[in-house]
Amino acid sequence: MYEDLESIADARRCAERGHEAWLKFRSFSPEQVDRIVSAMAKAAEREASSLAELALVETGYGNVEDKRLKNLYNSRVVADWLLNVTTLGVLWRDETTRVVAIGESMGVVAGLIPVTHPTALVIFKVLSAVKAGNAIVLAPHPRGARASAKATEIMAIAAEQAGAPRHLVQCLEHASVEGSQALMRHHRTAVVLATGGANMVKAAYSSGKPTLAVGPGNVPCYVDRSSAKRLADIADGILTSKNFDHGTGCVCEQAIIADRPIADQLRQEFRQHGGYICSSREAEALAKVLFTPSLGIVADSVGQSAETLAKQAGFDVPPGTRVLLVEQDGVGRAFPLSAEKLSPVLAFYEVADSAEGLARSREILRFGGEGHSAALHSEDSDVVAAFSSLDAGRVFVNVPCMHAGIGFSADVEPSFMLGTGTLSGSITSDNVTAMHLINVKRVAYESRPWRTMADLFEKGAQR
Repeated sequence: MYEDLESIADARRCAERGHEAWLKFRSFSPEQVDRIVSAMAKAAEREASSLAELALVETGYGNVEDKRLKNLYNSRVVADWLLNVTTLGVLWRDETTRVVAIGESMGVVAGLIPVTHPTALVIFKVLSAVKAGNAIVLAPHPRGARASAKATEIMAIAAEQAGAPRHLVQCLEHASVEGSQALMRHHRTAVVLATGGANMVKAAYSSGKPTLAVGPGNVPCYVDRSSAKRLADIADGILTSKNFDHGTGCVCEQAIIADRPIADQLRQEFRQHGGYICSSREAEALAKVLFTPSLGIVADSVGQSAETLAKQAGFDVPPGTRVLLVEQDGVGRAFPLSAEKLSPVLAFYEVADSAEGLARSREILRFGGEGHSAALHSEDSDVVAAFSSLDAGRVFVNVPCMHAGIGFSADVEPSFMLGTGTLSGSITSDNVTAMHLINVKRVAYESRPWRTMADLFEKGAQR
């Protein structure tokens, strides 16, 4: 009880301090803001390895090397992109319509951080919020709180050394659900930036504050017969994507849908590149390791290696196995492995043709992934056109989903927050960036004489 009260008091204190810092920060020029963003990015880059190690030790999810890459991606690629976009001041000017758009900050951002990305998402959200001229208070998952706090501390110190007001960047000291809710609902909080499980996203949208939240992904990936010559590369890319940080990314592939003429060859390529195809008995045992009877994700299975999961399920796999593949013939609650899996496990379906592949992809998206992402590998433009109709905010073609989704291997905006749109209750289907954390003011001059309104409608009435 007392811990909950401490967390609530902490949230209130941070929100008030953040608001005071933002009031000072509002007078900073875009050039001053960029210097602060650059300083924070460089500080995070220097500590990318140590933060990755701390995150793994604390959470037990994923692996150090991929966590390091996630930290570096945000402190380099995202930071470089941010430094080349305009968020504050004049955004654009239209001489014809005589309208000028001006970017202005929102205030205090409440940033919810999930256990799966306790440092990478801190880096991303802090850089994005500050680039947009805001203060930010991070509310970490209790299981990753120390790692998130350390990442925040590193960036807060760098920001102050570069001239930022104190408390512009903060992290709750007492991580709890109650503290996160108090922060989101606080009258000084201007906007919520939420990443996490379904319950946390729901809580964010119920906070009464403008909210940018992202939902789960259940990404189908269709492999068409026209890709027969590229199957080795496709298999390697999919396994690399799915095994990245041991499957903790919501944008990585969840189900492979293979066109029948190339299905056996694709299975063989998966085996050659570190995939293990489970027997039906092994798949059944694995499902019990990954999911509860009510189809909730077992926390201790998240972000574990394929070899660890196989051992927990009671079977052995060859050394070097990267991903476990499970043959499926249906989608839904009767087929637990057709759901999103935050681990290096892939469902595998065989279909007669692209029409059946499209239908199966729709089923998978409806089962917990609507609005997020889908993928296909095809050289047939008609097939690509058909799959573009899927209910997904992103449809990736001939590229691994993890690398494409964050904006590395596809030219979508670099981001670690992928909107899922109204299909899953999200306000945006975009890759969320600093551009979503500003208010845009229009300064507009007269473009048509106002005295002509009566004449205009009088003429219209005569027609």
